[in-house]
Amino acid sequence: MPCPPKRWPGVESMKKDRTSSYLLVLLFALLALVFVYGPGFIKDVSYSGAVSMQKAPEIDGIENWINSQPLKISDLRGKVVLVDFWTYSCINCLRTLPYIKAWHSAYADKGLVIIGVHTPEFDFEKNYDNVKSFVDRNGIKYPVAMDNGYVTWKNYKNNYWPRKYLVDANGFIRYDHIGEGGYDETEKMIQKLLKEIDPSVSLTPTNVTGIEPGFIQTPEIYFGYNFARQNVGNSEGFQPEKTVEYKPAKITQDNVAYLGGVWKNNRDSAELVGTGKVSLVYTAKSVNIVAGGNATLEILVDNTTKDAGSDIVEKNTVNVEGFRLYNIINSAQSGKHLVEITARGDFMIYTFTFG
Repeated sequence: MPCPPKRWPGVESMKKDRTSSYLLVLLFALLALVFVYGPGFIKDVSYSGAVSMQKAPEIDGIENWINSQPLKISDLRGKVVLVDFWTYSCINCLRTLPYIKAWHSAYADKGLVIIGVHTPEFDFEKNYDNVKSFVDRNGIKYPVAMDNGYVTWKNYKNNYWPRKYLVDANGFIRYDHIGEGGYDETEKMIQKLLKEIDPSVSLTPTNVTGIEPGFIQTPEIYFGYNFARQNVGNSEGFQPEKTVEYKPAKITQDNVAYLGGVWKNNRDSAELVGTGKVSLVYTAKSVNIVAGGNATLEILVDNTTKDAGSDIVEKNTVNVEGFRLYNIINSAQSGKHLVEITARGDFMIYTFTFG
């Protein structure tokens, strides 16, 4: 973090009390948001830095391990350990994957052990087959620990997806990064800790071209009544555990989702009954949905079939098969647009996310 700018002593003393008050207000506001929205409520923050020497908590309460037998921090003395908190439907986590995979390839035989602590946001992310399928499909070779009960998450007092901790050969946390970005800094710290083990080790930096998000003005939008940060735009609103007929409504607000048709309101999703529609005016470059079931979606952007996302199979169609993140729109640049999704079949929508 940058150092604060220098001020004249007289000015500094005059502003000290007011600055302290602002910081306290900010702290209480952040704590209130965590309380209201639960863990991981902020996914687009970024912080990184060295950490005072403190023992790394254990990897505990893991229901399943993928690519590995059970591991313990205490059994990895003499290694550098990267503990990465993630979940497979989180777009912020997905954009970090190319870097983490590259570090595993470059440094696993030099003394680096990466443990991907998969802590689910949604219930479907607790399913072993869903996580294993994602790991296999995306070529993840390092150990993945399914922290379904949030035991390790709580051990580390974590509140973010993604978050990375670097643990040195003696079992102490030496570096902490929240959110995306900071990849060069993180890699340099990996190399520093590896050289502490063996000063003569030869380390060649990786060269990864990641996906950078565009200008995003629309926040993540949740469809579960227990997860939502705001209501849908329809007058019917969320009605917990009820099946609601949402009548066509005029779109009067940006960054607010509108539903059409009959939907069941679940705690973490909206579940379609028959044929339905989802509409949203957003500002971003790309649009994703976290969704599941067995359904066909027709996607329109500003009443056209332009800017097809990577999960469009033909013209403007997306086949939803299984529970994951689907990329439905990729524009050349960020802008304000109307997206309309017409869904048919067994369909559950959890969130809109943007890039």
